[in-house]
Amino acid sequence: MIRRLLIFLLILASPLLALRAQEAPDSPQEEAAVNDSLDREIARFARLDSLLTQFYATLERESIEAKNAEFDALIGSCRDSLTRQHVALAVFDHYRYSRLMGEEAVAVHVYDEWIEPGKVRMRSEFELFEAERFALENRKTLLGMQAPPVTLRTPCGTKRTIPAAGRPAVLFFYSPQCSKCRMETYALPAVLADVDFPLNFYAIDTDTDKRDFRSFRKALKTDNKYVKMIHLWDPKSESTLLLDYGVFSTPKVFVVWEDGEILGRRLEMDSLQEIIHYINILYGQKKEEKQEIR
Repeated sequence: MIRRLLIFLLILASPLLALRAQEAPDSPQEEAAVNDSLDREIARFARLDSLLTQFYATLERESIEAKNAEFDALIGSCRDSLTRQHVALAVFDHYRYSRLMGEEAVAVHVYDEWIEPGKVRMRSEFELFEAERFALENRKTLLGMQAPPVTLRTPCGTKRTIPAAGRPAVLFFYSPQCSKCRMETYALPAVLADVDFPLNFYAIDTDTDKRDFRSFRKALKTDNKYVKMIHLWDPKSESTLLLDYGVFSTPKVFVVWEDGEILGRRLEMDSLQEIIHYINILYGQKKEEKQEIR
């Protein structure tokens, strides 16, 4: 029903948008008529945006693939470029800033399908740059994808490729100069204390100062026997770390399953704790199944 209303408003809005392309009116009467039509256009767009908000809520529990298909059909139903631009960028902005983990995949899809090929134009060169950067930062590490393997160095200089297969892992990207990163080092021990399964915790310094790296390692520890704390960095910028994981700002936290599948991304500490809780349950179920077999 909401989708039908959206398409109906898209059809109504299209003729009015043509007024933007007209030359300046020749008389005050014509100018008043154009302004009145534009006011009606704005009102229709307000209704359209309201219905879009309802549509987002309706699709919330659908898969990413289903959402992509719905919005492709909606954007494709727009009869003129300005309406198409308004709808596509509204969808892009909504999912780009979505608070639901994983929904940013819809924004990446809208960029790849509509913006990057030029089917929809951004409002400015600056917004185009921001959209390109967003897609670049997120495209390789969406939920369900395989975590890109990267080779980094340990404190003693040995090369190590992560994430290792066979154990769940947390990838914690930080900068010693980042105040939020320092705050999270105080919260992490309590979060990691709840881990009841074998876990690799990769603490990855994105900067290159050796003294800062040493100082941060001393502050980031855990007493949990299940957690293997592994400190890494890339002092010579030999890896493709920034592009693979989109770490252009810190902190960034990813959770990876035993087979390398990304289970969580861009996590806050409370979200990380929630994922750990569910993995604890999963491992508990595995133990019970093994005991029953015996």
